[in-house]
Amino acid sequence: MSDFDPKLVSAEVLPIPADDLSRDLVVANADGNLPHLGLVGDTYTVLLSGKDTAGKYCLIDMHVPPGGGPPPHRHDFEETFIVQAGEIEATFRGKTSTVRAGETLHIPANAPHQFRNASKENVRLLCICAPAGQEGFFEEVGVRVSGRTVAPPPLSPEEQKAFGEKAMALAPKYRTEFLR
Repeated sequence: MSDFDPKLVSAEVLPIPADDLSRDLVVANADGNLPHLGLVGDTYTVLLSGKDTAGKYCLIDMHVPPGGGPPPHRHDFEETFIVQAGEIEATFRGKTSTVRAGETLHIPANAPHQFRNASKENVRLLCICAPAGQEGFFEEVGVRVSGRTVAPPPLSPEEQKAFGEKAMALAPKYRTEFLR
Protein backbone atom coordinates (compact mmCIF):
# COMPACT_ATOMS: atom_id res chain seq x y z
CA MET A 1 0.00 0.00 0.00
CA SER A 2 1.45 3.36 -1.04
CA ASP A 3 1.02 6.71 0.70
CA PHE A 4 1.04 8.45 -2.69
CA ASP A 5 -1.88 10.82 -3.15
CA PRO A 6 -2.41 11.79 -6.83
CA LYS A 7 -4.50 14.82 -5.75
CA LEU A 8 -1.32 16.40 -4.36
CA VAL A 9 0.41 16.32 -7.75
CA SER A 10 -0.09 19.33 -9.96
CA ALA A 11 -1.55 18.61 -13.39
CA GLU A 12 0.90 21.09 -14.94
CA VAL A 13 4.57 20.19 -14.85
CA LEU A 14 6.73 23.27 -14.50
CA PRO A 15 10.39 23.41 -15.51
CA ILE A 16 13.04 23.36 -12.79
CA PRO A 17 14.41 26.90 -12.35
CA ALA A 18 17.98 27.70 -13.37
CA ASP A 19 20.76 27.39 -10.80
CA ASP A 20 20.90 30.52 -8.62
CA LEU A 21 24.59 31.38 -8.90
CA SER A 22 24.28 34.00 -6.16
CA ARG A 23 23.90 31.18 -3.59
CA ASP A 24 26.95 29.34 -2.29
CA LEU A 25 27.69 25.97 -0.76
CA VAL A 26 27.62 26.08 3.05
CA VAL A 27 29.62 23.70 5.22
CA ALA A 28 28.73 24.05 8.91
CA ASN A 29 30.70 22.60 11.82
CA ALA A 30 28.77 22.59 15.11
CA ASP A 31 32.01 22.87 17.05
CA GLY A 32 33.34 25.63 14.78
CA ASN A 33 32.95 29.38 14.64
CA LEU A 34 29.15 29.53 14.63
CA PRO A 35 26.72 31.31 16.94
CA HIS A 36 26.32 29.24 20.12
CA LEU A 37 23.31 30.61 21.99
CA GLY A 38 22.38 29.84 25.57
CA LEU A 39 18.76 30.01 26.63
CA VAL A 40 16.50 28.22 29.11
CA GLY A 41 19.61 26.31 30.29
CA ASP A 42 20.17 24.79 26.83
CA THR A 43 22.74 25.69 24.18
CA TYR A 44 21.62 26.06 20.56
CA THR A 45 24.08 26.33 17.67
CA VAL A 46 22.71 27.75 14.43
CA LEU A 47 24.13 25.51 11.69
CA LEU A 48 22.09 26.95 8.82
CA SER A 49 20.08 30.15 8.94
CA GLY A 50 17.45 31.44 6.57
CA LYS A 51 20.22 33.42 4.88
CA ASP A 52 21.83 30.11 3.92
CA THR A 53 18.63 28.45 2.65
CA ALA A 54 16.81 31.33 0.92
CA GLY A 55 14.42 31.37 3.89
CA LYS A 56 13.19 27.82 3.29
CA TYR A 57 14.37 26.41 6.65
CA CYS A 58 16.91 26.72 9.44
CA LEU A 59 18.93 23.96 11.10
CA ILE A 60 19.88 24.18 14.77
CA ASP A 61 22.11 21.83 16.80
CA MET A 62 20.64 21.64 20.32
CA HIS A 63 22.53 20.61 23.46
CA VAL A 64 19.96 19.96 26.21
CA PRO A 65 21.21 19.08 29.70
CA PRO A 66 19.11 17.08 32.19
CA GLY A 67 15.95 19.02 33.02
CA GLY A 68 16.34 21.27 29.98
CA GLY A 69 13.84 22.13 27.29
CA PRO A 70 11.40 24.93 26.46
CA PRO A 71 8.05 25.61 28.13
CA PRO A 72 4.77 24.68 26.37
CA HIS A 73 4.34 26.70 23.18
CA ARG A 74 3.13 26.65 19.60
CA HIS A 75 4.21 28.44 16.43
CA ASP A 76 3.17 28.99 12.87
CA PHE A 77 5.91 26.89 11.23
CA GLU A 78 6.84 23.22 10.94
CA GLU A 79 9.43 21.85 13.37
CA THR A 80 11.31 18.56 13.20
CA PHE A 81 13.66 17.14 15.84
CA ILE A 82 16.17 14.40 15.04
CA VAL A 83 17.45 12.90 18.28
CA GLN A 84 21.19 12.32 17.89
CA ALA A 85 22.03 11.27 21.47
CA GLY A 86 19.94 10.61 24.57
CA GLU A 87 16.17 10.84 24.79
CA ILE A 88 13.52 13.48 25.30
CA GLU A 89 9.99 13.52 26.62
CA ALA A 90 7.88 15.26 23.99
CA THR A 91 4.39 16.47 24.78
CA PHE A 92 2.21 16.99 21.72
CA ARG A 93 -1.40 18.16 22.16
CA GLY A 94 -1.28 16.96 25.76
CA LYS A 95 0.08 13.45 25.07
CA THR A 96 3.64 12.67 26.24
CA SER A 97 5.96 10.30 24.36
CA THR A 98 9.59 9.32 24.76
CA VAL A 99 11.73 9.93 21.69
CA ARG A 100 15.14 8.24 21.65
CA ALA A 101 18.41 8.56 19.73
CA GLY A 102 17.87 7.53 16.12
CA GLU A 103 14.24 8.67 16.11
CA THR A 104 12.70 11.74 14.51
CA LEU A 105 9.81 13.81 15.84
CA HIS A 106 7.81 16.16 13.62
CA ILE A 107 5.55 18.89 15.02
CA PRO A 108 3.01 20.37 12.57
CA ALA A 109 2.62 24.14 12.51
CA ASN A 110 0.33 25.63 15.17
CA ALA A 111 0.16 22.48 17.35
CA PRO A 112 0.82 22.91 21.10
CA HIS A 113 3.95 21.10 22.22
CA GLN A 114 7.05 21.07 24.37
CA PHE A 115 9.99 18.80 25.03
CA ARG A 116 12.27 18.21 27.97
CA ASN A 117 15.25 16.12 28.87
CA ALA A 118 13.87 13.92 31.67
CA SER A 119 17.01 11.76 31.78
CA LYS A 120 20.29 12.13 33.65
CA GLU A 121 22.33 12.39 30.43
CA ASN A 122 22.79 15.24 27.97
CA VAL A 123 20.66 15.18 24.84
CA ARG A 124 21.72 16.28 21.37
CA LEU A 125 19.04 17.20 18.83
CA LEU A 126 19.05 18.56 15.33
CA CYS A 127 16.09 20.88 14.86
CA ILE A 128 14.73 21.92 11.47
CA CYS A 129 12.23 24.78 11.32
CA ALA A 130 10.47 25.50 8.03
CA PRO A 131 10.26 28.17 6.93
CA ALA A 132 13.29 29.76 8.57
CA GLY A 133 12.99 32.45 11.22
CA GLN A 134 13.17 30.68 14.57
CA GLU A 135 16.94 31.15 14.62
CA GLY A 136 16.31 34.90 14.79
CA PHE A 137 14.26 34.45 17.95
CA PHE A 138 17.04 32.41 19.55
CA GLU A 139 19.60 35.06 18.59
CA GLU A 140 17.51 37.86 20.08
CA VAL A 141 16.72 36.18 23.41
CA GLY A 142 19.78 33.97 23.91
CA VAL A 143 23.22 34.86 25.23
CA ARG A 144 26.38 34.01 23.32
CA VAL A 145 28.45 31.21 24.82
CA SER A 146 31.83 29.94 23.69
CA GLY A 147 30.93 26.46 22.46
CA ARG A 148 28.25 23.95 21.49
CA THR A 149 28.12 22.28 24.91
CA VAL A 150 28.86 25.33 27.09
CA ALA A 151 25.95 26.05 29.41
CA PRO A 152 24.62 29.59 29.60
CA PRO A 153 25.38 31.43 32.83
CA PRO A 154 22.80 30.86 35.59
CA LEU A 155 20.24 33.64 35.93
CA SER A 156 19.20 35.33 39.12
CA PRO A 157 15.44 35.46 39.81
CA GLU A 158 15.39 39.05 38.47
CA GLU A 159 17.28 38.02 35.32
CA GLN A 160 14.94 35.05 34.82
CA LYS A 161 11.96 37.37 35.04
CA ALA A 162 13.52 39.80 32.54
CA PHE A 163 14.36 36.91 30.19
CA GLY A 164 10.76 35.66 30.33
CA GLU A 165 9.38 39.13 29.66
CA LYS A 166 11.73 39.60 26.70
CA ALA A 167 10.80 36.18 25.24
CA MET A 168 7.08 36.93 25.64
CA ALA A 169 7.47 40.34 24.00
CA LEU A 170 9.42 38.92 21.02
CA ALA A 171 7.27 35.80 20.52
CA PRO A 172 4.65 37.39 18.21
CA LYS A 173 7.40 38.74 15.92
CA TYR A 174 8.54 35.13 15.41
CA ARG A 175 5.03 33.63 15.03
CA THR A 176 5.26 31.96 18.46
CA GLU A 177 2.85 31.76 21.38
CA PHE A 178 3.84 30.56 24.87
CA LEU A 179 1.14 28.52 26.59
CA ARG A 180 0.40 28.26 30.28
